[in-house]
Amino acid sequence: MKIFRLSHPHDLKKEEQPSSSCAIGFFDGVHRGHQRVILTAKEIAGQKGLTSAVMTFHPHPSVILNKNKKHVSYITPLEDKLNLIKKLGIERTYVVTFTPELANLMPEAFVEQFLIGLNIRHLVSGFDFTYGKMGKGSIATIEEHARGEFDYTVIEKVTEGEGKISSTKIRELLSQGNIEEANQLLGRPFQINGKVIKGDQRGRTIGFPTANIQFNKDYLIPKIGVYAVKVYIEDQEYHGMANIGYKPTFYDHQLHLSLEVNIFNFDGNIYDKPIKVEFHRYIRSEKKFTGIEDLKKQLQEDQANIQHFFSASL
Repeated sequence: MKIFRLSHPHDLKKEEQPSSSCAIGFFDGVHRGHQRVILTAKEIAGQKGLTSAVMTFHPHPSVILNKNKKHVSYITPLEDKLNLIKKLGIERTYVVTFTPELANLMPEAFVEQFLIGLNIRHLVSGFDFTYGKMGKGSIATIEEHARGEFDYTVIEKVTEGEGKISSTKIRELLSQGNIEEANQLLGRPFQINGKVIKGDQRGRTIGFPTANIQFNKDYLIPKIGVYAVKVYIEDQEYHGMANIGYKPTFYDHQLHLSLEVNIFNFDGNIYDKPIKVEFHRYIRSEKKFTGIEDLKKQLQEDQANIQHFFSASL
């Protein structure tokens, strides 16, 4: 997949771009609703002999439009989002930098520069997609602004039960520790990618060595506590238990949120290696124990619960 990082104004020439069928949206999470938009664009590309494409934006518009907001956490930080789009078989992705200048672009000017100007011949979006200054462009105006240069497909809302599948709903579920329902809406397990770094190595002294994971601070962090996880190291899958939190048994005022994973049936040196942690079930909240023996007893119970969970789901 070719990736093009653009800003306003961009310098790509229309005649140098292949005719494409393009899905457009922010796509945080690349959840099942997003996948329908993206795969529809891919399907139309195949039918019409076009290149499959995706246009997404970074950072989130709220960072630019809300002066009080300095940072946004993402279900899928940009690199994760691009990897997921690549796995869907898309040939090229345009990442448009969201800036104050882009936010002030009138809807017709946005279409002219970023859609017609990139030789997009078919556009696919969700029903609620808006574009241009103050979001004044919508599916009601797209035909006028397209000027016959491209066709357009609208994907109606994708639902689960009685509710719309949305990034907002998934964020809410993750904050509640409702991992299984969040995963259902995502269409895959929620994951955090990172690198194994040296921690305080206290876990190995009590029989539960942990991998301390350094991760991108752009990740939306689910509810603090203990989780049943699958861990991937060099494409090998392991089961384990992860703790997200502040380790109150050992620190009274720990400010740094940590992610540690005890990997079952694993003994190896993985410092500085990339690691993927998939979250499958919330087990319990983080709590402060009165002593090491109480902590060990709880960890043994957690491990047994997680092993039973995974064996039952095989």
